[in-house]
Amino acid sequence: MNTTVAEGKSLAQEIVAALGSVPSDVQLVLAPPFTHLVTVAKVIKGTTIALAAQNCADQPKGAYTGEVAVSMLKDAGCTYTILGHSERREYYGETSEKLVKKIRLALEAGISPIFCVGEKLEERNAGKHFEVVGAQIEEVLFQFNAEAMKNIVIAYEPVWAIGTGVTATSEQAQEIHSFIRKFLVNRFGNEVAEGTSILYGGSCKPSNARELFACKDIDGGLIGGAALKAEDFIGIATSY
Repeated sequence: MNTTVAEGKSLAQEIVAALGSVPSDVQLVLAPPFTHLVTVAKVIKGTTIALAAQNCADQPKGAYTGEVAVSMLKDAGCTYTILGHSERREYYGETSEKLVKKIRLALEAGISPIFCVGEKLEERNAGKHFEVVGAQIEEVLFQFNAEAMKNIVIAYEPVWAIGTGVTATSEQAQEIHSFIRKFLVNRFGNEVAEGTSILYGGSCKPSNARELFACKDIDGGLIGGAALKAEDFIGIATSY
């Protein structure tokens, strides 16, 4: 929940201006607030940058005041939506049941969900991080078939590293990314698991992005605070 529409437009313009420095095989996705979507869509039109929403409703349409339907996101130009972010789970009580509905609606609309998983500090300290992340995947993604999984992105976000400046070590991040991929293999097979992009989303910044992205099972980043400065965002994007 950052920037006005004008500020968001300016940020997107700065990113577009620097796009030439980003490797051609790196996909950039911008996820501004709902109010910015149409404006940012115009800024990135004709570029390789994709547009994402930060959430969507769990109903297709109707009397759900304050919600935004996937059809509206599609109309605004979105091809992705972030779902299940730790802040949505923590502050707005999002359950696995709701997330299954949201993912199903997004897929039906041709929008790829970026599904977030991750453990809290007390869960990490208790050695329950694999258990927690496994349950989050099983309760939601295991409700879909292998074909649907080809259009779903997973983002691992250690909740204890979001906005704290603390970052999981590359070894910690790779360990759980590897766990996620093996977990997918057991359910969907090797082809789907290898083809699923798994992003790292915990205080990723230009200074640590290269080390993180060098890990075998880290396919990219879900960038928070560092995305509010075009220079930092592009710095991360050029770290592959």
